[in-house]
Amino acid sequence: MSQSLAQIYIHIVFSTKNRQPFLKDRAFRERTHAYLKGICENQGSPSLRVGGVEDHVHILCRLSKTLDVSTLIRELKRDSSKWIKETNALLADFYWQQGYGAFSVSPSHVPGLDEYIGNQDDHHRHESYQDEFRRLCKKYGIEIDERYVWD
Repeated sequence: MSQSLAQIYIHIVFSTKNRQPFLKDRAFRERTHAYLKGICENQGSPSLRVGGVEDHVHILCRLSKTLDVSTLIRELKRDSSKWIKETNALLADFYWQQGYGAFSVSPSHVPGLDEYIGNQDDHHRHESYQDEFRRLCKKYGIEIDERYVWD
């Protein structure tokens, strides 16, 4: 076979530095999500859904067959952080946290995850980012060290 094929769905989650509510303004948050979607596209990793609330984002995308997860996330954070600071003078102190969660997703679970990401506003009326992240890590069988995960 001379063609290389890959279909690897990933769910990426990361927060603002110290979970600061930098993205309170809904319109600006939606623009930020659209910008993150554009970065995914430019990296050859088309996003199916980008969403979140004022202190974190969720990205569901198909990982490029020529890119590793850490490179994609580095580009997402670097480019969007620069754009946020240039676009909104009130957010000159904006930063993303250093860490992230990246979870593989079965194609059969993509529709449910898409819906979950789309309902973040409702979801976070009942669960904090930290509790959500703990739950996701437990679901995917990842142990976290609480001393280092909350920068």
